[in-house]
Amino acid sequence: MLAKDSASWVAVVGLFALASTIASYFTVFATIRYLSYLGIALFAFVIWFFRDPDRTTKICDHCLFSAADGKVIDISNGKVCVFMNVHNVHVNRAPISGTILSITHKKGGHIPAFNKDSDRNERTVTVIESSHGEVEVTQIAGVLVRRIVSYLEEGDKVVSGQKIGMIRFGSRVDVTIPSDFEISCKVGDRVYAGESIIAKEKGFKRNK
Repeated sequence: MLAKDSASWVAVVGLFALASTIASYFTVFATIRYLSYLGIALFAFVIWFFRDPDRTTKICDHCLFSAADGKVIDISNGKVCVFMNVHNVHVNRAPISGTILSITHKKGGHIPAFNKDSDRNERTVTVIESSHGEVEVTQIAGVLVRRIVSYLEEGDKVVSGQKIGMIRFGSRVDVTIPSDFEISCKVGDRVYAGESIIAKEKGFKRNK
């Protein structure tokens, strides 16, 4: 399955690959053949990058799930930060069930998302009103990203693990932790959107 709103990328690169491949059969110029190889490689990359695999989110009202695939790079100030490399699935998911209170887009720079100065990068902040209070999901643009896509509108209801948007080509997602939760992941952990539990309600025990 391909990510929502990826059709235009797939179509453009696919047409380039098709046109260059057809042209390579009617010319003796090596450059055209190389372009066809490049087009096929780019098409394969785009299909792979915009993949959107099925995920199974366990039913747990006492759990906060990762909103992104990637590596936990920072845990501080009541939030967990996950860096998404170019090879990660870039579809983001709701960390908790609730109602969308607000979606705010803020302009900014495009420095590497793993850099501490990326706090000034372009971002989209989605606030979810849950039974445990407000949870913020901040999608932060990286050095190559020029667009953050949200699948939601204010007032929408979401459930844990539901797709909420995506960011492209290496980026970061921060999730705030409710005050009655304790963090259950650590820096360096590999996490998966909608599957990995990053925090649990205090006093709640879960083996799996």
